[in-house]
Amino acid sequence: MKEIPCLAIVVPCYKEEAVLHETHKRLSQLLDQLIEEKQIASDSYVLYVNDGSTDQTWPIIQDLYQHESYACGLNLAGNVGHQNALMAGLDLVKDYCDIAVSIDADLQDDILVIAEMVRRYKEGYDIVYGVRKERKTDTWFKRETAQAFYRLMNMMGVKTVYNHADYRLMSKRALQHLARFRERNLFLRGLVPLIGYQTTCVYYNRSKRWAGESKYPLKKMLDFAIDGITSFSVKPVRMIFWLGCVFILIGIGVTIWTLYTHYIHDTVPGWASLIISIWLVGGFILAALGIVGEYIGKIYIEVKDRPRYNIERTLMRKDA
Repeated sequence: MKEIPCLAIVVPCYKEEAVLHETHKRLSQLLDQLIEEKQIASDSYVLYVNDGSTDQTWPIIQDLYQHESYACGLNLAGNVGHQNALMAGLDLVKDYCDIAVSIDADLQDDILVIAEMVRRYKEGYDIVYGVRKERKTDTWFKRETAQAFYRLMNMMGVKTVYNHADYRLMSKRALQHLARFRERNLFLRGLVPLIGYQTTCVYYNRSKRWAGESKYPLKKMLDFAIDGITSFSVKPVRMIFWLGCVFILIGIGVTIWTLYTHYIHDTVPGWASLIISIWLVGGFILAALGIVGEYIGKIYIEVKDRPRYNIERTLMRKDA
């Protein structure tokens, strides 16, 4: 462990033209302070990863690289999603830094916590998670769905850090170990805890987005949750088996009841019970096929072994 480590801040960006200048201004001020205090090396830098944005995000990153200190850039050839874009940045910086911090560009995460993360690294921790103290800035719906997500992940046996997103510090050896995970269905919040090593948490209050719009609508949040569960747990498939057993027991009970009513001549011809049974069983079968299909689809993607991303251009400083 170096006494004065080189820090790389990785910032995935998708249509962030409204906030990038302010983001770099604040991160530069933080780096100036940490370098002056000799907490990090003078060759530390910020890597902005453009995830196939269709606005002025990449031209702004190029301008920052040419005219501002610390700024570096990585331009992906197309939009590959937040997790893959973040992984692309971490893959690149692992050979050019001693520690890396991943943070979103929207300025909602408290960047001042990075100083505390660096201190915890120097105490011997390889991974330092940024964890929200509370969710007062969230809407009621987002707060409740987020808490339900963490509870569900815990119930499914997926190891995650409660109220932690992708704001974290990782040491060089943790980054190198993370690069060994080759799956295409990335869920970094579940992958990073699998690395092991010494971990700890720092806590902060999350602010509202400084500018622009959220890139995580409800549909993307649901897709993210499904990916997280199906990438790390087989419990949904096992639940199908047990639900099938329950339906078999119900079927046996209904059969016994039907035979009993038939022999005591108390049967009334009708279609309601038949239709309800068909719909219930049919719905269960379709749901079960959907869950199994989700896993088969992931196997299909993994066995093709396609690259996660395609790098179009890299802007790295010579001293980085």
